[in-house]
Amino acid sequence: MKTYPIGKVLPCLLLLFAAFFLGRGVAWAKVQLKPASGMTMKQENWGLGFGKEGEKPTGNASVSELAKENAYFLSDTKEKKLYLTFDCGYENGNTEKILDALKKHNATATFFVVGHFLETAPNLVQRMVQEGHTVGNHTYHHPDMSKISTLEEFRKELDSTKTLYQQVTGEEMPYYYRPPQGKYNKENLEMAKSLGYATFFWSLAYVDWKTDAQPSREEALSKLTKRVHPGAIVLLHNTSKTNGDILDELLSKWEDMGYTFAPLSDFTNT
Repeated sequence: MKTYPIGKVLPCLLLLFAAFFLGRGVAWAKVQLKPASGMTMKQENWGLGFGKEGEKPTGNASVSELAKENAYFLSDTKEKKLYLTFDCGYENGNTEKILDALKKHNATATFFVVGHFLETAPNLVQRMVQEGHTVGNHTYHHPDMSKISTLEEFRKELDSTKTLYQQVTGEEMPYYYRPPQGKYNKENLEMAKSLGYATFFWSLAYVDWKTDAQPSREEALSKLTKRVHPGAIVLLHNTSKTNGDILDELLSKWEDMGYTFAPLSDFTNT
């Protein structure tokens, strides 16, 4: 067997050991790296999982997890209460029908409005307030808020809506916020909370926002009565012709099932 002088072997061994530990050091350093500030944060889309008819759905997060961030999607109650909410992106002739139906049933709702709705339909916003409804903040430009990484930008979207609301109504806007399209992340919830807002998702909704593909009366009533549950935060869109046409009948059906209508202030104790 061929042998090598120790003077030649030892340097080679030292180089091997050095390379080994250096590699471990680089790997360890990579594990310790953190994302740089200002990077896009992880996006979540609010979603629901349904079980048996009449049972409460599950959400992306639990009731207790969301409550830590002053956020809600349903009430953890056995009482047959419903919380009616409408997202108002623009006005296309259905909001008056919706308000008429709510007035007939003496039901209060929360309307989450954007800047465009405040600009183009101030008379309807004034009517909402006069008839005892709540008007919440749906941001000014309806952007994907999960892509906003700074509190300054986040605040600007909400403050712009709040300022215009005050100009239209002469009142301060309630600190109720709904993320456009249900897009959010944990940092967004923390930002909203730091600004004093309660964030509201939903536990009952259906595909009603496609104005060129509206659901039939039968389809809408079936989905909204079969999936209804105690403590539901209901999301409907004011742009839906179907909603304007069926709301009176829908509210009657829910009342026949033993449901009453309550304000979102139940969640915030205000």
